Amino acid sequence: MSERKFDDYDLSDEIKRALVVLKYNTPTEVQSEVIPKALEKQDLVVKSHTGSGKTASFGIPICEMIEWEEKKPQALILTPTRELAVQVREDITNIGRLKRIKAMAVYGKEPFAKQKEELKQKTHVVVGTPGRVLDHIDRGTLDLEKIKFLIIDEADEMLNMGFINVVESIIKELPTNRVTMVFSATLPKDVESLCHKYMSDPTYIEIASTTITTDTIDHRLIEVNEAEKISLLKDVTVVENPDSCIVFCNTKEHVDTVFNELESANYSCEKLHGGLEQEDRFAVMNGFKLGNFRYLIATDVAARGIDIDNVTIVINYDVPMEKESYVHRTGRTGRAGNKGKAITFATSYENKYVKAIERYIGFSIPSMEAPTYEDVKNGKAAFEEKIIGRRIVKNNKTARINKDIIKLHFSGGKKKKLRAVDFVGTIAKIPGVTAEDIGIITIQDTLTYVDILNGKGSLVLEAMENTTVKGKKLKVSKAHK
Repeated sequence: MSERKFDDYDLSDEIKRALVVLKYNTPTEVQSEVIPKALEKQDLVVKSHTGSGKTASFGIPICEMIEWEEKKPQALILTPTRELAVQVREDITNIGRLKRIKAMAVYGKEPFAKQKEELKQKTHVVVGTPGRVLDHIDRGTLDLEKIKFLIIDEADEMLNMGFINVVESIIKELPTNRVTMVFSATLPKDVESLCHKYMSDPTYIEIASTTITTDTIDHRLIEVNEAEKISLLKDVTVVENPDSCIVFCNTKEHVDTVFNELESANYSCEKLHGGLEQEDRFAVMNGFKLGNFRYLIATDVAARGIDIDNVTIVINYDVPMEKESYVHRTGRTGRAGNKGKAITFATSYENKYVKAIERYIGFSIPSMEAPTYEDVKNGKAAFEEKIIGRRIVKNNKTARINKDIIKLHFSGGKKKKLRAVDFVGTIAKIPGVTAEDIGIITIQDTLTYVDILNGKGSLVLEAMENTTVKGKKLKVSKAHK
């Protein structure tokens, strides 16, 4: 079969241009299978593992089929975790950026009122965790009337986390003439029965389980005593000297211990676990994406929802107790065609977990020796040189798509009876600017944000200082956020 390209699909210029900027060059296997069928509005059940590019496989067709003019949400995407909701929202925003698609994420531990206000704006896509989505539905703050697409992402994890009943309650509230797509790494009975019950003759797509852990990852196992894990971790990181590394632990206590040890040894590191405030968790995630630090010590909360293309190595400080977690953890490396490495530290007590993982992934994890004193000594200088330098992020998709976008802040909104068309009409009259240069417009009670695309921001800023909008003189400035 000849290799497909995104150009082969019936996609608008705005989506194709965004894909070029985002460096989506060739569709992955799941994208090749899903995109054409999704564009034909078929119900789909997709069995595909982490790191296979599935977010873009539904994100691209959804952004293509969304009607920009419609104010009410047209797509609802359910995810099991807050981190994944934020990641998916970001991916959808990037893919739909040049088409001005507005996506928002709703999840717990964030003020309900803030989300309620945002949902009053024109919103094309809502991504959320089941509990908070149902909360918005029950309180009448999420309008489902125009929902044409329902995506259930990581359906097996929804089941594990006890969300499946909430998901069912949400489905019952949705219009029946919608397209439903379910994505899952595995297909347990409960997920299958949910699909049969609420989907219309779905097409099943299974991405061959040879990709259960990608062949771009080199898997290794080191046997160790619990008391020697910290010194082994330091030795391995010196010898491997990764550009970026995630160290996974089973408990937040272990995360804290490892983080304190590495920090006091001057590692450039941060920690992430469920005990942190939501805001801090997002700040750490973003910092890691931006390359502010090199080592992230985390529990499984980070195994889903981190989409960074150049994590060079994943270290399982503890063997995960659930075999699926091994796939999700190690799937953080070897992404987007890059080579990656996954090293697991195993004590004799953890052997039974290792065996279960090996049965699940279909091969034995090759053993490796712990680094010798000589290995560590020889690697020390290069390690110390790298640890003081800032990590260079080669592939921050969001930064690339936003490079030519400036967000402007106007000192007027709904209370001055201003609408999006008033801003579009005024800005598009500026010489050298067209409607295509105007991005997402967010109108609040007393202020408005307008994204200006294609590097035209300074031009618009200058012109608007002496121009009225609907006869009203507004202050205009570059937005800080």
